[in-house]
Amino acid sequence: MATDTLKSTPGAQGGAAGGLRRLLLDNGALTALIVLVIAMSALSGDFLTADNLLNVGVQAAVTAILAFGVTFVIVSAGIDLSVGSVAALSATVLAWSATEAGIPVVLAVVLAVATGILCGLVNGFLVSYGKLPPFIATLAMLSVARGLSLVISQGSPIAFPDSVSHLGDTLGGWLPVPVLVMVVMGLLTAFVLGRTYIGRSMYAIGGNEEAARLSGLRVKKQKLAIYAFSGLFAAAAGIVLASRLASAQPQAAQGYELDAIAAVVIGGASLAGGTGKASGTLIGALILAVLRNGLNLLSVSAFWQQVVIGVVIALAVLFDTVRRKAGATAPAAGASSGGKGKQALTYVIAAVVAVAVVGATSLLHNGSSAADRPKIGLSLSTLNNPFFVQIRDGAEEEAKKLGVDLTVTDAQNDASQQANQLQNFTSGSLSAVVVNPVDSDAAGPSVRGANQAGIPVIAVDRGVNEADTSALVASDNVEGGALGAKALAEKLGGKGTIVILQGQAGTSASRERGAGFAEGLKDYPGIKVVAKQPADFDRTKGLDVMTNLLQAHPDIDGVFAENDEMALGAIKALGSKAGTSVQVVGFDGTPDGLKAVRAGTLYASVAQQPSELGRIAVRNALRAVEGEKVEKMVKVPVKVVTKENVAGFEG
Repeated sequence: MATDTLKSTPGAQGGAAGGLRRLLLDNGALTALIVLVIAMSALSGDFLTADNLLNVGVQAAVTAILAFGVTFVIVSAGIDLSVGSVAALSATVLAWSATEAGIPVVLAVVLAVATGILCGLVNGFLVSYGKLPPFIATLAMLSVARGLSLVISQGSPIAFPDSVSHLGDTLGGWLPVPVLVMVVMGLLTAFVLGRTYIGRSMYAIGGNEEAARLSGLRVKKQKLAIYAFSGLFAAAAGIVLASRLASAQPQAAQGYELDAIAAVVIGGASLAGGTGKASGTLIGALILAVLRNGLNLLSVSAFWQQVVIGVVIALAVLFDTVRRKAGATAPAAGASSGGKGKQALTYVIAAVVAVAVVGATSLLHNGSSAADRPKIGLSLSTLNNPFFVQIRDGAEEEAKKLGVDLTVTDAQNDASQQANQLQNFTSGSLSAVVVNPVDSDAAGPSVRGANQAGIPVIAVDRGVNEADTSALVASDNVEGGALGAKALAEKLGGKGTIVILQGQAGTSASRERGAGFAEGLKDYPGIKVVAKQPADFDRTKGLDVMTNLLQAHPDIDGVFAENDEMALGAIKALGSKAGTSVQVVGFDGTPDGLKAVRAGTLYASVAQQPSELGRIAVRNALRAVEGEKVEKMVKVPVKVVTKENVAGFEG
């Protein structure tokens, strides 16, 4: 078995200082985790609560399960970029099979797991027999699996079977099932790597593939099995994730493949292959979870969180280089019983140190008095869109006016990331939560957790299903879509051909606006929709999609975009046609959208007054905290803004 094992000269690092130095070098990831726990404990009094520590475990679970599968691939000197998409596909297959197809749940679970394994086998075949680089093969599968997930679900979340959704629950009311699944999968990974023939083969292939082949290993078949393992673990992660969200989200787990790879690397594995272990991967996943959890509690911007995590990954690789140069022993398979005993002792010492620091920081925080100012958390679906930025600005303005501490988080259109943020809010010392859901169904379980904790929740712009909210502050997306249809149809004189630019598949805003537009268009049979394509609420994608559609439909008369950003991209693609031969209607009433309305390139925008949404949401959250009566439904009127009335409109 080829492993990277560099040993220092005995006695070269004599003394207690040398022993400590070697302990830190040989267990860099564990040292980093202890330092992080100490730092977060000192900086936030909410970090050390039992509920929050369990939250960290739950939030690490999906990344860890994915990372365990990726560990097999990286140990064998490969890479798997498809695990996030395979996780989403497997969950979608399970939900669709058990609901739409009426297949028994047990068989649906088997089919979902088989889907993950099949995707892994395809990856392995392309790498082993197709001679494709692992990066290219798995990048292709990333796109294929995500596309199939969208095709099967038609871009909409699918409710998860209740019997499987229990995987997202807790045992005894306190022990999260995802954590148990993570532990089981971690033990399975450790067993495969350290106790099986295939595990030893992974290290051999990663250490020197040609030498492994010459020594008699059937490398091609071994790689098939290795990628199949990765697919299996991805399927398990997808099922756990969908169970937490109570629905299979076709866009779930986007970017999780990068988190999984990062966890493996932070845990001490080398991308060159030949090294890596399950415990290191688990520690790497916990480091990422502690970082995100702690930074949420400390109200650090989501944008800076990405910077911090990137820096941590870079430092982990640099530390690995220093460790090797210093002669520290790299993680290897089949270590002697004495080595394993020393490793176990290291973990015990680490646990004792962590507990001691936890106790000390708990005493420090217990002695501090709680702040008098109310604390409110605001979880936005995204801050990569001017509409939601305006909601944030309005909320911050009102919070400052009312003397409220407002913590804002960005879910980046990821329902699972928003679930984590809402859990962090619930375990923190917040008085109330305002949530703008990525998806109304997926936000339900996390909001129910806030309900159980007695924290009032205000929904803004979109409602939350299967949970109790003190109020919903929103404009009517369905009504807005219908108004957009009426405005465009009347501008075209009731006849003509149009295209529709849809928002991000799976989001409730896109579904509702699209449904309202379709309903409104029924009153105008002379209007024909010749194409509908998603552009993900993004201006650049709106430009690209519109450019492509114009090749097939150069003579269209109108465009309806489900937000202003896509409408502005469409205007760029249309050039001089915008506002003259082609009329464009957007949605949201953003500053750039209203500017285009004034210029005449955008005929109209269905404006929602986002700043007012944010102000009213914070105002109602504070009322709920103070025990005042709050209306269950607070409607902020929408209006169609055209060149004629734009001067008197304020968003």
